Amino acid sequence: MRLCRTDELESGEARRFVVGQHKIALVRVDGDFYAIGDTCSHADYSLSEGEVDVDALQIECWKHGSCFSLKTGEPDTLPATRPVPAYDVVVDDGEVFVLIDVAKP
Repeated sequence: MRLCRTDELESGEARRFVVGQHKIALVRVDGDFYAIGDTCSHADYSLSEGEVDVDALQIECWKHGSCFSLKTGEPDTLPATRPVPAYDVVVDDGEVFVLIDVAKP
């Protein structure tokens, strides 16, 4: 599913996309793009509204401070203990696509 053009996000920026029932936080770090579930697993808050740590490849939930890996969706800090989904991203001809496994929630 196409999300956006590569030039629509700056490095260190996150943006929320809704694809069917999937809420996705797309994050750009330099020339790389990462897509994880946009809803914090600790509480129902949007991760794309949090701060991106480009050095640690993490995004921080703005409400309670849990940090999630942009690569795996795993929480790196409390209070979150459950991961969020991580999605594969493909960049083709300046367009960013996310691959969603329909068998996963």
